[in-house]
Amino acid sequence: MSVADASAPRPATAPVAVAWTAAVAATAAVGGLGTDVSSRWYRRLALPSFQPPGPAFGIVWTILYALIAIAATRATVAARDGDERRRIVWAFAANLLLNVAWTWIFFRGHRAGAAGVEILALQASTLLLIRQLVAVDRTASRLLVPYAAWVGFATVLTWTIAIRNR
Repeated sequence: MSVADASAPRPATAPVAVAWTAAVAATAAVGGLGTDVSSRWYRRLALPSFQPPGPAFGIVWTILYALIAIAATRATVAARDGDERRRIVWAFAANLLLNVAWTWIFFRGHRAGAAGVEILALQASTLLLIRQLVAVDRTASRLLVPYAAWVGFATVLTWTIAIRNR
């Protein structure tokens, strides 16, 4: 940590919130472009009985994306110095990239097994974020718990689909 980083003022919340909201909205938009539940490939998949109805995904992801943006904002503002802030920003950026990658691998790549491997990386990234944020902002850390739970469920769903459709 440099002296400049230690004495650097915390960023204002509003611009940080706008930036994270834009980043999360972009993730949602790019993920939405990659999602294709009307494709012939998807319609032919043997889906498990515990697959939620289609509209549930939009509702759940809207809530989760809001929680991610709030958590990222809180953690970025709460960071003790510039080095910690950069680590937080990079950790969230990597997580959002992993988040959107799953959609493209699964829906556009038609690779359920590869999506199953990728979602393990997403879950690891999410759990590491939760752990990292405990020391920075406990509320931000807790806001990511529903996201981790959903990704855990999505991991089981993805692997079940991959196994049923070998």
